[in-house]
Amino acid sequence: MAASLNRVFLMGNLTRDPELRYVPSGTAVANFDIAVNRAYLTPSGEKKQETSFVKVVVWSRRAEVCAEYLTKGSPVFVEGRLRSRSWEGQDGQKRSTIEVVANNVQFLRGAPKDKPQPPAASKSVSEEIPEEEIESIDLNGNIPQKGGSSEEIPF
Repeated sequence: MAASLNRVFLMGNLTRDPELRYVPSGTAVANFDIAVNRAYLTPSGEKKQETSFVKVVVWSRRAEVCAEYLTKGSPVFVEGRLRSRSWEGQDGQKRSTIEVVANNVQFLRGAPKDKPQPPAASKSVSEEIPEEEIESIDLNGNIPQKGGSSEEIPF
């Protein structure tokens, strides 16, 4: 059997502010999207650029730090793994997504002037999350919220 590798490295800008929630166990989870650009030349020599929008999920203290210091437009370097999930929406339709579960998030620019600078130790926020914590959200793939209602789309 061939070995497999699931590792992703992306650098881009947040397309929205991180959304912070807590699972019933109290563990923090943050979601945000990043835009990743790719420049290339067409066969005729014309310069083109394409943008991919990628969903990112961040866990534990790393999630709280990202939610505190990152905002829409913040440049980041994300290292993690791909995860695909599917669930049934409130309308009964089956939905699915592919996202990056981040192991490391590096802030590529300081915090905005209206926010304090992150401590040096958290400019690169990296930690391992136990697999059972990540995989035990719920059977439908929904991320429960404390004190709020669950949404149709869990990210």
